[in-house]
Amino acid sequence: MAQQLANLFTRVGQIGFGVAVVGGVVNSALYNVDAGHRAVIFDRFVGVKQVVVGEGTHFFIPWVQKPIMFDIKTRPRNVPVVTGSKDLQTVNITLRVLFRPIGDQLPRIYTTLGIDYEDRVLPSITNEVLKAVVARYDAGELITQREKVSRNVSEQLTERSAQFGIILDDISITHLTFGKEFTQAVELKQVAQQEAERAKFLVDKAEQEKKAAIISADGDASAATLLAKAFGEAGEGLVELRRIEASEDIAYKLAKNRNVVYLPNNQSTLLSLPQ
Repeated sequence: MAQQLANLFTRVGQIGFGVAVVGGVVNSALYNVDAGHRAVIFDRFVGVKQVVVGEGTHFFIPWVQKPIMFDIKTRPRNVPVVTGSKDLQTVNITLRVLFRPIGDQLPRIYTTLGIDYEDRVLPSITNEVLKAVVARYDAGELITQREKVSRNVSEQLTERSAQFGIILDDISITHLTFGKEFTQAVELKQVAQQEAERAKFLVDKAEQEKKAAIISADGDASAATLLAKAFGEAGEGLVELRRIEASEDIAYKLAKNRNVVYLPNNQSTLLSLPQ
């Protein structure tokens, strides 16, 4: 009885070991493709297969085959470029691109460029296209026609990237500066324009003051002419009239003041006032 139980346990152990071995082999022949990824199969006998494996769990032959994973989600990349404008000004420009590989062309991408295809392609074609486009514009046009420049860059870069199996979902210029000499020249120009505006303002102000002085002088001359004419016709009567009007005005103002007392001439007072 004991011998039979020992044989049974041995048999169960052998079966369990066999199942474990088979399970390990099966598990080693499985691989997962995550969401947003695709796989390319490299076969030791036939090379890279022209089949793109989608998301999910799949079988492959261990040692003979090897799955290579590609991220096909849209990703950003900034590419800085130093180039020259049409008027030979140094331009520092940074381009931001959103890129992803074309799924059906992953075997060709892996065969010709490798897993790091974006590092091999994007900097070189971006540098090429930016140099060609920027060279058509001078520094001023790069500022005033930035949208047009960006559109030209987008069209040519999209066409070039498609040749390598890459889709560009968005392209934008995020940074655009010029050399130190050009920046200083722009600042000096702005200062000169401000000084010119200030000088123009001073000239206009002086002109207005001149006109005001002429008008005032004309008014004084007219008044003098009228006074001379009045003196010639009325003699001293006009002067006497002005004197009377001034006296009335002074008397009116003194009457409003509580601290001033008006005493007519030849009137007696309680106190003897000095004469």
